Amino acid sequence: MKLVGVSGALAGEKTSLAVHDVLIAAKRRDPSITTELIDLREYQVEFSVGQPIALYNDDTMNVVKKIMSADFLVFGTPIYQASISGALKNLLDLLPENAFKYKVTGIIATGWTNKHFLVPEYQLKPVLSYFKGLIPTGNVYIHNNSFNEESDEIINQEVSERIERLAEEMIYLQRGINNR
Repeated sequence: MKLVGVSGALAGEKTSLAVHDVLIAAKRRDPSITTELIDLREYQVEFSVGQPIALYNDDTMNVVKKIMSADFLVFGTPIYQASISGALKNLLDLLPENAFKYKVTGIIATGWTNKHFLVPEYQLKPVLSYFKGLIPTGNVYIHNNSFNEESDEIINQEVSERIERLAEEMIYLQRGINNR
């Protein structure tokens, strides 16, 4: 199985590192899983204007192909102005309607206030459901205080445990889909 993580942040390290931690946790659970991190900071994904994907630049086409080739995915987003990042929403706008059919789509989000912990639940979850993604129950919200200020690594043990549980649930659900 191939697990692809998407970091929807164009600035900072926290979201990318959190997504990467999910990939590492999944690999620890099942070393046969292949993982790939798509960090949107490293790509020039064009603004979605509703045209066929073949008419977009190479970066845009490559990111969409990587997402479509994944067996399951984890999406990371910072919370800006009580919403998911525009970069992630733009990327999702480029995908076909059944992009995540028979795929588990986990969510991990980072933010400055605990007041935003439901943003992924009310904004990202419906979009992933629209694409026919199966969303785990154990999605993770990480307050910025859970990161080391200098290294941006997660220092909150409870958050690390929730990441481990998310990876475990995603693998369990995807295996169930594959074995149906």
